[in-house]
Amino acid sequence: MRRTTRTATAAAVLGLVGLVGTAVHAGSTATTLASSASISNNCTISTAALAFGAYDPVVANAASNLDGTGTVTIACTKGAATTIALNLGINATGSTRRLTDGSSNYLTYEIYQDSGRTTVWGTGADVETPAAAPSKAARAFTAYGRVASNQDSPAGSYADTVTATVNF
Repeated sequence: MRRTTRTATAAAVLGLVGLVGTAVHAGSTATTLASSASISNNCTISTAALAFGAYDPVVANAASNLDGTGTVTIACTKGAATTIALNLGINATGSTRRLTDGSSNYLTYEIYQDSGRTTVWGTGADVETPAAAPSKAARAFTAYGRVASNQDSPAGSYADTVTATVNF
């Protein structure tokens, strides 16, 4: 009989150990974990040079304009409304853009928003106003330049620096 008692006692102890290892819950409660992030409008801007090539005041360009193109590229936050401005450059006089050979010699030129070269690209009411960014992908805008015909300037290398600004 003792043998049965020991077996029963061992079974009772093992049963208690099983209960101790099992979690017993009296109840539960829950809440939420708030998560958030914010996105601010942002843009980047870059340019590719507006190159005119060779201007010949005697023959080729004496009676016709010299045209060239450059590129202004922006990448903005999806949905961002933007404007792109081009200042008059570092050699401007009044509202006239000028290329210089580094001394007192100049070639006047203009930058336009359209291939017909009718809409000046500037900083006030004449900024480029593209549609809101459809995605973060870069968008390129052509800058259409024109050196006016019939200018009488000496030989040399002429240049200007124009600042491109994207407002968002």
